[in-house]
Amino acid sequence: MMFDAQGNAMRLLPWVGESGTPCYLSSDDPGSRMSRLADEVETDLLDSAQYVLREARSLLAETGVGTRELRFTGVRLAESLQDALRIAESRGYRLAPAVLTHAEAGETTACGAGPLAGTSEA
Repeated sequence: MMFDAQGNAMRLLPWVGESGTPCYLSSDDPGSRMSRLADEVETDLLDSAQYVLREARSLLAETGVGTRELRFTGVRLAESLQDALRIAESRGYRLAPAVLTHAEAGETTACGAGPLAGTSEA
């Protein structure tokens, strides 16, 4: 779990704010409504990443795949990797407590709403 400058517990959420900055949840309760929502979004994003990887492998095994298909697949893979890395970072913070510096705390966005339109942009 991460902590802000005031000592409040902060959880890195699996989505970003409108400006692309990380969103954090200030809550000591892993069973809170927002914590449960974040857990559900993490699960959905990881399931989606597994699907994208499976489909990408299938596409890459084909011969004669066009540039548009490869580009689309690459973009989806990059999005999935970005989501998975954010989830890994969040879970890592919860396993090994760390403290946000004042600069890091100022760069974050407190987001109470859900994820922005599904996955992040690559």
